[in-house]
Amino acid sequence: MDGSTNSLDDVSGSSAEYPDRVSMMEGRLQSQEDEITLLKSSLADALRRLRLHDQLIPLLKQQIIAVNPAASRVLNQVYCSDGFSSSRKLSSSSALDSPRHPATRARRNSEKLVKDPQEKTKKLLEKKAASSANLLNRSPSLESRTKDLIARAGSPGSRRGTQGQSIKMFIRGRPITMYVPSNIQNYEDLRMEPPVEKLELDWVYGYRGRDCRANLYLLSSGEAVYFIACVVVLYHINNRTQRHYRKHTDCVRCLTIHPDKVRVASGQTAGVDKDGKPLQPYVHIWDSSTLITLQQIGLGTFERGVGSVAFSFADAGAFLCVIDDSNEHMLSVWDCAKGTKHTEVKSTNEAVFAVEFNPSDSTNIITCGKSHIYFWTLSAGSLTKKQGIFGKYKKPKFIQCFVFSLTGDVLTGDSEGNILTWGKSPGDVKTLGKGAKETFQIMRQTRAHDGSVFTLCMLQGGALLSGGGKDRKIIRWSADLAPERECEIPEKFGAVRCITDVNGEEVLVGTTRNAILRGTFSDGFVAIVQGHVDEMWGLATHPSQDVFLTCGHDRQVCVWNTEEHKLDWCTTLEEYGLCADFCPNGAVVSVGLSTGRWLVLDLQTKEVISDYTDGNEQLSVMRYSPDGSFLAVGSHDNFIYVYNVTESGRRYSRYGKCNGHSSFITHLDWSKDGKYIMSNSGDYEILYWDVAGGCKLLRNRYESKDREWASYTCVLGFHVMGVWLEGSDGTDINALCRSHSERLVAVADDFCKVHLFQYPCPKPKAPNHSYEGHGSHVTNVRFTHCDSHLLSMGGKDTCILQWEVKRAGTGDGGDRLHSASFTSSPEP
Repeated sequence: MDGSTNSLDDVSGSSAEYPDRVSMMEGRLQSQEDEITLLKSSLADALRRLRLHDQLIPLLKQQIIAVNPAASRVLNQVYCSDGFSSSRKLSSSSALDSPRHPATRARRNSEKLVKDPQEKTKKLLEKKAASSANLLNRSPSLESRTKDLIARAGSPGSRRGTQGQSIKMFIRGRPITMYVPSNIQNYEDLRMEPPVEKLELDWVYGYRGRDCRANLYLLSSGEAVYFIACVVVLYHINNRTQRHYRKHTDCVRCLTIHPDKVRVASGQTAGVDKDGKPLQPYVHIWDSSTLITLQQIGLGTFERGVGSVAFSFADAGAFLCVIDDSNEHMLSVWDCAKGTKHTEVKSTNEAVFAVEFNPSDSTNIITCGKSHIYFWTLSAGSLTKKQGIFGKYKKPKFIQCFVFSLTGDVLTGDSEGNILTWGKSPGDVKTLGKGAKETFQIMRQTRAHDGSVFTLCMLQGGALLSGGGKDRKIIRWSADLAPERECEIPEKFGAVRCITDVNGEEVLVGTTRNAILRGTFSDGFVAIVQGHVDEMWGLATHPSQDVFLTCGHDRQVCVWNTEEHKLDWCTTLEEYGLCADFCPNGAVVSVGLSTGRWLVLDLQTKEVISDYTDGNEQLSVMRYSPDGSFLAVGSHDNFIYVYNVTESGRRYSRYGKCNGHSSFITHLDWSKDGKYIMSNSGDYEILYWDVAGGCKLLRNRYESKDREWASYTCVLGFHVMGVWLEGSDGTDINALCRSHSERLVAVADDFCKVHLFQYPCPKPKAPNHSYEGHGSHVTNVRFTHCDSHLLSMGGKDTCILQWEVKRAGTGDGGDRLHSASFTSSPEP
């Protein structure tokens, strides 16, 4: 814990100082590795097809000649038209049996929290330039053309029907053949419509306290206001209801409330649009009671993002001060009523953490950050600054926060664990002469915490609250800075990031592990908001209850209740959790980890009841068969491991291994009869497996075209082909999920959006409803057991969004991309 807190101290200003060049280099390296993997897999696929072709030709030839000796001439025509020769030998066929090349999943991380917009744009354009168009061509396959010619040879008057139709889709130049089901007589006549159902944001799980500060306030309505991803949440701490302000187009980075405690100002990062073009950051001033935007501040002015905002107090909030994330950290003052810029000046090249107006004088502004505190004076439309002088006191690496005391002094908390009291000092006339000007110097140093002082909160009576990093303590100080009371928050919640006074006794505490606590010094603290703290990938919904499970890189496995909107329980693993699935009986859940291990947890006891390992690479998918008798485990070692399941999901024994993919497994689904598996891989293969027949690869994929699937999470397949946009490169869609009613399919893409399509969706450019809210690549989506809600999970934004599925005739059901939503949670 000490090490992690120290790293917070050291890193707190780094993201604003240097461009993230390492991310761009890693992106290029991943792209090159992806190309190599695709070339290898394409070669292996071509060799496999050649070998299969030469194996089938003699059999077909014998059958044709037996029926019609004259058909040999037609068969030769097939060879010539496809460029094959029956005498060709596969001298390189052994390449198929060579050791597989493990590959890390090559996906473009569209994480928007830290990357420079120019780097993200360059990376996106490079990826799109390397992508071939996602063209869909209707063409008969070699097999169907052979059957057609055979039929013509046997009965000259026959014609080829839809039985032999196939659709080819190209991703990164690789053709993917998908066979048209028999119940579709004319593919061209299919018409795609948007679904009548729509999504409405119901609940937001999580809080961004890990890398943001001063982002938790209490409104006059009794609602706590905070943000995560692109959503500002208004959570009523007594009624346990949420409302959402959703006018931001990218991650919200800062927040402040007006002196009237009704108006709110929130600033966002720049981000990119769907075409990879940089967007401009801005600040919104909005009414928290109506959720109506009153002003949009600074569009086209700020660079990279908005780091800090503050309303003036002495003039009833007439002005707003903004610091952006440019290299110079431009400080600007805006007229709130008119939305016009009053003045602007370069602040510093160092990281800036906070800005505030003097509550008694709107011409005085203070900023603090890495190794500095500046006192600004606004006069005649221009800003001048004076740097605080540390004198005989040690200069801390970071000035983390500051507040104004009731006497007008400035109190700062720093990375050395001290509270410094600043005041004006008259100019040194003896040394500097008559022109000496007043300075701001340290009047007193108070030792407060072991490690950084991350936050200070001034109470109405003049008392002060301070929150520590390393020691996780909250200390109450008297007006003359004498310690009065203290408490320590539990280690599992991390360090104290910010504190908000509720009523003089009760406080709200935001923590570095993305939790919001409520409590008092006497009674302690309980979490009212919790969330993950690192990238999430694993998501599973319970087969019969309003429960879902998440897991990710923070090694947390969390079980949530969708009805009560709360975390039921959480456990910490030794490794990353990347995928999960509930057993159909609902008693246990399997979780796949980053090292090839997978665990089975009992939902009642919360204990691990089974622990297995398959290979030494990360697992990407866990999937039970419909009746729960089998479990399929998809791995990055290119294999699918199949287990027999007995004793209600508590006992597992290896049944077989599906061997045939030339890249890592990404998705898989079981057939409704539990005998077959459909799987996708990192090189865009679609393969089918006969599990009941010994996990054998079905060479003739045409035979699987009419098979019914118990679930549909494979991103490649005829029934979901229309979800791919033109120009997609294969990593743009991270996950999809068909509803249990088989009417809808939800898609999680790499551009922070959730899409809702009609199912089936086999035609290109299918119409859909698109929803914003996430600030990072959306890693997973799942419908709840009764299809009443959809859950979506962000990657780096650590945000879980719960969407209500609004059916036709059940309210407006409108697409609320940029509107408020309201929901309530029952009392505990």
